[in-house]
Amino acid sequence: MPSKFAPLKNDTFLRALLRQPTEYTPVWLMRQAGRYLPEYKATRARAGSFLGLAKNPDYATEVTLQPIDRYALDASILFSDILTVPDAMGLGLYFTDGEGPKFAHPLRDEKSVMALEVPDMERLQYVFDAVTQIRQALNGRVPLIGFAGSPWTLACYMVEGAGSSDFRMVKAMLYDRPDLMHHILKTNAAATAAYLNAQIDAGAQAVMLFDSWGGALADGAYQTFSLYYMQEVIRQLKREKDGVRIPSIVFTKGGGLWLDQIADSGADALGLDWTVNLASARAQLADSVALQGNLDPAVLFAKPEQIRAEVQKSLASFGQHSKASGHVFNLGHGISQFTAPESVTVLVDAVHEYSRAFHV
Repeated sequence: MPSKFAPLKNDTFLRALLRQPTEYTPVWLMRQAGRYLPEYKATRARAGSFLGLAKNPDYATEVTLQPIDRYALDASILFSDILTVPDAMGLGLYFTDGEGPKFAHPLRDEKSVMALEVPDMERLQYVFDAVTQIRQALNGRVPLIGFAGSPWTLACYMVEGAGSSDFRMVKAMLYDRPDLMHHILKTNAAATAAYLNAQIDAGAQAVMLFDSWGGALADGAYQTFSLYYMQEVIRQLKREKDGVRIPSIVFTKGGGLWLDQIADSGADALGLDWTVNLASARAQLADSVALQGNLDPAVLFAKPEQIRAEVQKSLASFGQHSKASGHVFNLGHGISQFTAPESVTVLVDAVHEYSRAFHV
């Protein structure tokens, strides 16, 4: 059977994740499709709402390709939201302008927690349709990344009912009723693994777990309530599709204390936030996994010459590549909506220009 997708023309990103030799350091940016781009704002206005954008494969394809059309990025990432999974579980996701995501039916008592089940993946078919459509529209230009929220990060929103500054309700459940928390996390892990595998089947060429709130946990609690369940997801992931390896990336924001433990999770690459020193992380992990990151997103508010200087510093911190090393340049978290689009051009071009000296 002939493939329904065009051959990949630029596999630098995938090779870096698998710690294979590359000619330069590939670059993509978390939230690269988003509010800092005027073309995104125009599409968002046509869609009428964020969910109208994310749940329509045509719009999702359009905004996923916008940064690829504008910049020489080495990977694209599906435009979606980490909260699609709990939404499919019946928690009632909605967005309030200026306040972020909220759930109409948060998990606040034993009855609601114990009723939680892995959703029928057909309820997320709009995501898989978007993955296939995006992969076809890319026409082999760069790989497509699929993604999901970590079980713990999803649980934070599911219990709090929205974003939180202190995670009071979810942590209260964690300590007071760990049995309920483990039920949520076990269900989330099974759902997330099925969700990512369906994205792989639909055309995703790499997958990433976003553990946005893992760093809010105490040492010990992180390993028990976040890392363990990410390992459960990774253990269930499809490692290849049609004979081609599908690399995985894990990113815990604030996870610098636990790099060696996260690196043992089974993922191919470890995302780093901007608090981590690249050279130290690489030395600590001895090139056992690829590293992704980790420029401070605020660098993009600086003048072009300073952006270029910070890119050089970051590349020099990772250092000269070996046969077993892998580095994907990225920000230490998502790009700010206030970033000037022209600054991203400076960043991407600088990575491609300066990194070649480290790949000789």
